[in-house]
Amino acid sequence: MNSLGLVGFGQFGQLAAGVLKTHFDVRVSDPAPEARARAEALGVGFGPLATVAGCEIVVVAAPVAAMRELFAAIAPHLRPGALVIDVGSVKALPARWMVELLPAHVDIVATHPLFGPQSVARDGLAGGRFVVCPVRGERHDCVADFGRKLGLDVTVTTPEEHDQEMAYVQALTHLIGRTLVNLKIPNERLATPSYQHLLDLCGLIGADTFELFAAIQRQNPYAPEVVRAFVDQARTLLDRVEAEAKL
Repeated sequence: MNSLGLVGFGQFGQLAAGVLKTHFDVRVSDPAPEARARAEALGVGFGPLATVAGCEIVVVAAPVAAMRELFAAIAPHLRPGALVIDVGSVKALPARWMVELLPAHVDIVATHPLFGPQSVARDGLAGGRFVVCPVRGERHDCVADFGRKLGLDVTVTTPEEHDQEMAYVQALTHLIGRTLVNLKIPNERLATPSYQHLLDLCGLIGADTFELFAAIQRQNPYAPEVVRAFVDQARTLLDRVEAEAKL
């Protein structure tokens, strides 16, 4: 069984470890005080970053804001021929950092699992969307095939194309959803199907951290333009309503 080092053991890291432990010898590294106990409870190994980074496959499951520092930290410990994968919510920046910081003797694949603990708990893993972006080497095909083996709907694309689409699919959706979460929209007795979709959206992203939301908005280079256009259109519509009311 191949060794797989998981760098980061937050909500998604724990989900990933639970899925991957039947396929790999999973070892976890995370500085959080409770991480070791959580790893032991899940039945996966735990160790220092240098040891975990020496596995055959290394998956970085940390917030995008922390990735550049982590890539630099694991670089000296990566074995020749290792496969390094990230699971960040944006792709162009992590891909660029990995090429810049990781040694030439490792292969690199950037990925984005378009699912999380909340959606998996509700719908299961099968049918979840999984994006694979080739960066260096040819093993992106192996990563895509493994995703399909898990029952995932796999799309292979470039980091740039991923971020362009995610500016709408993720940045805009999370802006709307988090705004509604902050408004605490109620589950009204007269809710229509359209309103129920908004409640469902709140349920899906309500437990996401602000750190994740900020990363989606700031670190996708295509997000600001899309978000500004949405805000401008909303303001234009309201201005039009007010102007027509004065006629």
